[in-house]
Amino acid sequence: MVDNCELDVLAPTDGALRDVLRAAPGGPVDLQAIDPRSTPGLPDAQLTGPERKGWARRQVELVGRGLARQQEMLFAGAKADPDARRRVLLVLQAMDCGGKDGTIKRVVGAMNPLGVHIRAFGPPSAEELRHHFLWRIRRALPPAGQLGVFNRSHYEDVLVPRVQERAPEHLWRPRYAEIDDFERELTAAGVVLVKVFLHISKVEQAERLLARLDDPTRHWKYHPSDVDARARWDDYQAAYADLLGRCSTDVAPWHVVPADRKWYRDWAVAHLLRETFDTLDLGYPPADFDIGRERERLLGTAGR
Repeated sequence: MVDNCELDVLAPTDGALRDVLRAAPGGPVDLQAIDPRSTPGLPDAQLTGPERKGWARRQVELVGRGLARQQEMLFAGAKADPDARRRVLLVLQAMDCGGKDGTIKRVVGAMNPLGVHIRAFGPPSAEELRHHFLWRIRRALPPAGQLGVFNRSHYEDVLVPRVQERAPEHLWRPRYAEIDDFERELTAAGVVLVKVFLHISKVEQAERLLARLDDPTRHWKYHPSDVDARARWDDYQAAYADLLGRCSTDVAPWHVVPADRKWYRDWAVAHLLRETFDTLDLGYPPADFDIGRERERLLGTAGR
C-alpha cells in the first residue's frame, strides 16, 4: 500500500541504505575509514536543492508519516491475531553524545506511542548483576506488533567490561558468541533487528559536551564520567570496531551511520527503518465480522 506522502519521498542513491551502510562481517570494521561527516546515499544537490539540511528534515517528516502507518499495520495485525509474533527492534549504540536521544525523538517520535516500546540501559543494578547479562535484555523486549527501541543495549556488557577492565577477557570475550546466538533466537521468534551504530568524531563529541555545559537546561544530560570515558576514546573505538564486525550477521547486521550531521543521521535511520518495514509486506487485517450487517445495526440506532 502506498500513501500519498510516500510518493514525495526520494529514495537514497546507490541502492538501499541497508546495503550501503551495512558493516561487513568478519574482522574489525575500519571506523577511521568512515568519515563521521559524510552522507552516504544522500541524493546530490541537483535533486535536493542547495539547502540539503532543510530538504533532509522535510524528507524525515514524510518518511515518518509512512513509518507511522506501517507501525499501525504491524500493531493492528498483532491485535487481530493472538498468535502473531512479528515485531521490530531498533538497537542504537554510540559514544556519549552520539545522538541516540535525538534520533528517537525525531524519527521514532513520528509513530504512535501506543505501538512503541522504548528502553534505555544504564549500568546494571544490583539485582541485574545477580543474573546472566542477557536477563535484563529479555525482560525489555517489545511485545508482538510493536516497535522496540533500545537506547544502548546488550552490547554494553561487552564494551564496558572490556574498555574499563572490569572483567578479564575470558569472561567478556565469549559474550560475542552468546549475543550472536541470542539474536538468532530472536529472529526465529519473529523479531526483526535493526542495529545502528551512530558514528561521531571526537571533535564533534567535544562540541556537544561543551554545549551541554553552556546550557543550564541541559546540565542534567551531562555527567563527569563522560570526560572519563572520552579519555578512553581510542579503546572504545577499537572495541566498537571489533563488535561491529564480529556481530554483524546475515540475520542481524550492523549499520554504521555517520552522525556528525544530525540531519543526515535522522534521514539515514528513518530510511533504514522504512526499508525494514517494507520487507514485512504489511497490511491491515480484514474484518472478522459482517460489515453489511454491522452497518444495518448501526443505522438502526441512528434515530435514537
